[in-house]
Amino acid sequence: MHGVRHDHDLASDLVKGALAGVAATWVMGQVTSYLYEREDEQAREREDEAREGKTAYGVAAEKAAEAIGQDLPEEQRKQYGSAIHWGLGIGAGAVYGALRGRVPGAESGHGLVYGAAFWALMDEGANTALGLTPGPTAFPWQTHARGLAGHLAFGAAADTTLRLLDQVV
Repeated sequence: MHGVRHDHDLASDLVKGALAGVAATWVMGQVTSYLYEREDEQAREREDEAREGKTAYGVAAEKAAEAIGQDLPEEQRKQYGSAIHWGLGIGAGAVYGALRGRVPGAESGHGLVYGAAFWALMDEGANTALGLTPGPTAFPWQTHARGLAGHLAFGAAADTTLRLLDQVV
Protein backbone atom coordinates (compact mmCIF):
# COMPACT_ATOMS: atom_id res chain seq x y z
CA MET A 1 0.00 0.00 0.00
CA HIS A 2 2.90 2.36 -0.49
CA GLY A 3 2.63 5.30 -2.82
CA VAL A 4 -0.44 7.27 -3.74
CA ARG A 5 -3.73 5.42 -4.09
CA HIS A 6 -7.06 6.63 -5.30
CA ASP A 7 -9.21 3.54 -4.77
CA HIS A 8 -10.60 4.57 -1.37
CA ASP A 9 -12.73 7.58 -0.64
CA LEU A 10 -11.59 10.01 2.03
CA ALA A 11 -14.64 9.53 4.27
CA SER A 12 -14.08 5.77 4.41
CA ASP A 13 -10.39 6.26 5.22
CA LEU A 14 -11.23 8.76 7.97
CA VAL A 15 -13.71 6.35 9.58
CA LYS A 16 -11.31 3.41 9.36
CA GLY A 17 -8.56 5.66 10.71
CA ALA A 18 -10.73 6.69 13.65
CA LEU A 19 -11.36 3.02 14.45
CA ALA A 20 -7.64 2.39 14.17
CA GLY A 21 -7.10 5.34 16.52
CA VAL A 22 -9.26 3.64 19.16
CA ALA A 23 -7.20 0.45 18.93
CA ALA A 24 -3.91 2.34 18.80
CA THR A 25 -4.78 4.52 21.80
CA TRP A 26 -5.59 1.41 23.83
CA VAL A 27 -2.32 -0.25 22.79
CA MET A 28 -0.35 2.88 23.61
CA GLY A 29 -1.94 2.97 27.07
CA GLN A 30 -0.97 -0.64 27.70
CA VAL A 31 2.64 -0.04 26.64
CA THR A 32 3.11 3.18 28.60
CA SER A 33 1.46 1.78 31.74
CA TYR A 34 3.65 -1.31 31.59
CA LEU A 35 6.80 0.80 31.24
CA TYR A 36 5.77 3.33 33.90
CA GLU A 37 5.13 0.58 36.46
CA ARG A 38 8.63 -0.77 35.87
CA GLU A 39 10.50 2.53 35.85
CA ASP A 40 13.04 3.54 38.43
CA GLU A 41 11.22 4.98 41.45
CA GLN A 42 13.30 8.17 41.48
CA ALA A 43 12.50 8.81 37.80
CA ARG A 44 8.76 8.37 38.49
CA GLU A 45 8.96 10.74 41.46
CA ARG A 46 10.81 13.37 39.40
CA GLU A 47 8.20 13.11 36.65
CA ASP A 48 5.27 13.27 39.07
CA GLU A 49 6.79 16.34 40.74
CA ALA A 50 7.28 18.05 37.37
CA ARG A 51 3.67 17.31 36.40
CA GLU A 52 2.41 18.26 39.87
CA GLY A 53 0.53 14.94 39.84
CA LYS A 54 -1.55 15.91 36.80
CA THR A 55 -1.55 14.67 33.22
CA ALA A 56 -1.26 17.05 30.29
CA TYR A 57 -4.83 16.07 29.36
CA GLY A 58 -6.08 16.85 32.85
CA VAL A 59 -4.44 20.27 32.67
CA ALA A 60 -6.06 20.79 29.25
CA ALA A 61 -9.46 20.00 30.79
CA GLU A 62 -8.78 22.46 33.62
CA LYS A 63 -7.78 25.20 31.17
CA ALA A 64 -10.90 24.62 29.06
CA ALA A 65 -13.10 24.81 32.16
CA GLU A 66 -11.33 27.98 33.34
CA ALA A 67 -11.90 29.55 29.91
CA ILE A 68 -15.65 29.30 30.49
CA GLY A 69 -15.44 30.31 34.14
CA GLN A 70 -15.83 26.85 35.66
CA ASP A 71 -13.85 24.89 38.23
CA LEU A 72 -13.33 21.17 37.79
CA PRO A 73 -13.28 18.82 40.75
CA GLU A 74 -10.44 16.30 40.56
CA GLU A 75 -12.66 13.43 39.40
CA GLN A 76 -14.10 15.49 36.55
CA ARG A 77 -10.62 16.71 35.59
CA LYS A 78 -9.54 13.09 35.26
CA GLN A 79 -12.67 12.10 33.30
CA TYR A 80 -12.47 15.04 30.90
CA GLY A 81 -8.72 14.60 30.59
CA SER A 82 -9.26 10.98 29.61
CA ALA A 83 -11.87 12.06 27.05
CA ILE A 84 -9.37 14.55 25.57
CA HIS A 85 -6.71 11.82 25.43
CA TRP A 86 -9.03 9.40 23.63
CA GLY A 87 -10.32 12.12 21.31
CA LEU A 88 -6.80 13.09 20.34
CA GLY A 89 -5.89 9.45 19.71
CA ILE A 90 -8.99 8.86 17.60
CA GLY A 91 -8.32 12.06 15.68
CA ALA A 92 -4.69 11.12 15.10
CA GLY A 93 -5.82 7.73 13.81
CA ALA A 94 -8.28 9.42 11.43
CA VAL A 95 -5.53 11.71 10.15
CA TYR A 96 -3.24 8.73 9.58
CA GLY A 97 -6.05 6.92 7.78
CA ALA A 98 -6.45 9.90 5.46
CA LEU A 99 -2.72 10.44 4.89
CA ARG A 100 -1.69 6.91 4.03
CA GLY A 101 -1.84 6.26 0.34
CA ARG A 102 -2.35 9.97 -0.35
CA VAL A 103 0.86 11.48 0.98
CA PRO A 104 4.03 9.74 -0.16
CA GLY A 105 5.99 8.42 2.81
CA ALA A 106 3.09 8.69 5.27
CA GLU A 107 3.21 4.92 5.82
CA SER A 108 6.99 4.80 6.30
CA GLY A 109 7.98 2.17 8.81
CA HIS A 110 4.41 0.81 8.92
CA GLY A 111 3.28 3.64 11.18
CA LEU A 112 6.48 4.03 13.19
CA VAL A 113 7.48 7.29 11.52
CA TYR A 114 3.96 8.66 12.08
CA GLY A 115 4.09 7.61 15.74
CA ALA A 116 7.50 9.24 16.22
CA ALA A 117 6.30 12.44 14.56
CA PHE A 118 3.16 12.46 16.72
CA TRP A 119 5.34 12.05 19.84
CA ALA A 120 7.68 14.88 18.83
CA LEU A 121 4.79 17.17 17.96
CA MET A 122 2.65 16.51 21.03
CA ASP A 123 4.85 15.31 23.89
CA GLU A 124 7.95 17.30 23.06
CA GLY A 125 6.34 20.39 21.56
CA ALA A 126 2.64 21.18 21.87
CA ASN A 127 2.28 20.17 25.53
CA THR A 128 4.89 22.74 26.54
CA ALA A 129 3.78 25.38 24.03
CA LEU A 130 0.20 25.15 25.32
CA GLY A 131 1.33 25.27 28.96
CA LEU A 132 0.09 21.74 29.67
CA THR A 133 3.45 20.53 30.98
CA PRO A 134 6.76 22.12 31.89
CA GLY A 135 9.49 21.99 29.27
CA PRO A 136 11.17 18.73 28.26
CA THR A 137 14.18 19.28 30.53
CA ALA A 138 11.92 19.08 33.60
CA PHE A 139 11.48 15.36 32.96
CA PRO A 140 13.92 12.46 33.29
CA TRP A 141 15.01 10.64 30.15
CA GLN A 142 12.74 7.72 31.08
CA THR A 143 9.67 9.91 30.59
CA HIS A 144 10.75 10.78 27.06
CA ALA A 145 11.69 7.19 26.23
CA ARG A 146 8.35 5.88 27.54
CA GLY A 147 6.45 8.51 25.55
CA LEU A 148 8.35 7.64 22.38
CA ALA A 149 7.79 3.91 22.92
CA GLY A 150 4.09 4.53 23.47
CA HIS A 151 3.75 6.61 20.32
CA LEU A 152 5.72 4.09 18.27
CA ALA A 153 3.28 1.45 19.51
CA PHE A 154 0.43 3.80 18.58
CA GLY A 155 1.73 4.19 15.03
CA ALA A 156 2.34 0.47 14.54
CA ALA A 157 -1.07 -0.44 15.99
CA ALA A 158 -2.85 2.14 13.85
CA ASP A 159 -1.09 0.90 10.72
CA THR A 160 -1.78 -2.76 11.52
CA THR A 161 -5.44 -2.06 12.28
CA LEU A 162 -5.84 -0.11 9.04
CA ARG A 163 -4.22 -2.90 7.02
CA LEU A 164 -6.63 -5.38 8.58
CA LEU A 165 -9.61 -3.12 7.91
CA ASP A 166 -8.47 -2.68 4.30
CA GLN A 167 -8.78 -6.44 3.87
CA VAL A 168 -12.29 -6.72 5.27
CA VAL A 169 -13.96 -3.40 4.41
